Amino acid sequence: MPDLFVDEVFDKNDLIENILPKGEYENCIFKNCDFSNADFSEYIFEECEFISCNLSLVKLTKTAFRNIKFKDCKMTGVHFENCNPFGLFIGFENCSLNYASFYQLKLKKIIFKNSQLQEVDFVACDLSGAVFENCDLTKAVFENTILEKVDFRTSFNYSIDPGINKIKKAKFSLSGIAGLLDKYDIEIED
Repeated sequence: MPDLFVDEVFDKNDLIENILPKGEYENCIFKNCDFSNADFSEYIFEECEFISCNLSLVKLTKTAFRNIKFKDCKMTGVHFENCNPFGLFIGFENCSLNYASFYQLKLKKIIFKNSQLQEVDFVACDLSGAVFENCDLTKAVFENTILEKVDFRTSFNYSIDPGINKIKKAKFSLSGIAGLLDKYDIEIED
């Protein structure tokens, strides 16, 4: 039976060699922790917050993230598609998620705020109702992705092909419309 941790705060100084004991974490806060390359396989996180943590290349095989907030975190190359999809609900603010993958995940109403999402894989995701607020989506991949009612109005550098994605009622700024026409290799001027 895994250990249960409830209402605890974990700071970088609390963890010996930054190793988090395998278990279930409920309503916990993780601050300034370096979990890069850690193996969180089969861990359960519920109602938790990660603040100013490095989670780059963390392994998430069957990891449960239920109502989790990531703020000011570095999460380069994280493969979220390996998470347990049951109850998966996550949000990001001021995070660097470059080279991360959300392949085939259902992430309805997810919020990405002020985040770097360069070369992120959103292939075959359901992002219905998601908000991308002030995010850099350079070379992010959207293919067979459900983007219905997604708000891209303040984000930039995206390239989305309306022919291979569902974008009904998605919101874009006038300056961002060029990102919907990239495949045509045309020049748009003000």
